[in-house]
Amino acid sequence: MLGLRDRGMPILHPLLMVLGRGSGFDEFMRLEPGISRWIEAVALPNRRIVAAQPLTGGYSNENIQIIVDGGEAFVLRRYRRFNACAVETALAWRLGQVVPVPTIVAADPDGRSAGESVLLMTFMPGRPMSEVLPRLSVDEAAELGRSTGAVLATLGTVSFDSPGFFSGSDLEPGPPGVDPTEGLPEFVERCLKEGNAEGHLTHAEQNALLRYAERAAPPLASLRGSRQLVHADFNPKNILAEQHDGRWWVTAVLDWEFAFSSSPLFDVGNLLRHERPPGFADAFLHGFTEYGGSLPPGWRQISQALDLYSLADFLTRPPGHRYFARSVETIRELLSR
Repeated sequence: MLGLRDRGMPILHPLLMVLGRGSGFDEFMRLEPGISRWIEAVALPNRRIVAAQPLTGGYSNENIQIIVDGGEAFVLRRYRRFNACAVETALAWRLGQVVPVPTIVAADPDGRSAGESVLLMTFMPGRPMSEVLPRLSVDEAAELGRSTGAVLATLGTVSFDSPGFFSGSDLEPGPPGVDPTEGLPEFVERCLKEGNAEGHLTHAEQNALLRYAERAAPPLASLRGSRQLVHADFNPKNILAEQHDGRWWVTAVLDWEFAFSSSPLFDVGNLLRHERPPGFADAFLHGFTEYGGSLPPGWRQISQALDLYSLADFLTRPPGHRYFARSVETIRELLSR
């Protein structure tokens, strides 16, 4: 269990000014007694929780905004499907001086103190890029695109001894000999068989997807052995942005539970999965290469092939999940090209 870390300047949350007057902020949201005790006795000694509000969470976790006396804001992260607390904590410590990420205040990876695996981190400034990007002018979208590309290129400066997946706080990629760029056709086939594609993708579409994966796999051999940090869910919903000194910047990259060691083209494919507002994509690519990112020949097709790992994985989620139907639509668009 990690203890208190320097929290820097307090963030005074404006919702404290209107609590109880129709703000929609639920100051009486129920937190399990063990979690409340952990926050007030271990994570933030001698501080009192005065409000709590659910934030948009991911598929495998829940995020809750916590306000304590004095107005400081934090985010409590609870792990619902698999426990990535130790990995996210270790990555946040490693990335603190590399790219903008929340500062870890305290973590209880095994749940011995809080009763479950939880993480408390600083509340970062900015709004989700998914909200702000559609409203920006072409020039503003380009500013934010360039900043996003620079952040991703800088993220690629973090490297490991080998490719693979993280399983603990040591951030040792594994299992030995496993490369995230290998086995695309087999992975897609397994997702189709074990997931919920039946009744949502026709048999012809499923066969076409398998053939696409088989054609797309050979070029991925050029990436074997890549060992840079991959966020693995690098898209506007996990990126915060705000305008500062008249320009739009990335203020934080959130949700690192799926991160692994491989090629940054995974994240390029993820970010460019859907069409972006005019000005954004070209500026993103410019910022990425300007700050040291590499776009090899055929990068667009390669990044789309890598993104198929994520699209296929979405098919294993419940049909009612918010990304399941979107994944089906994206797969159909991919097959029609």
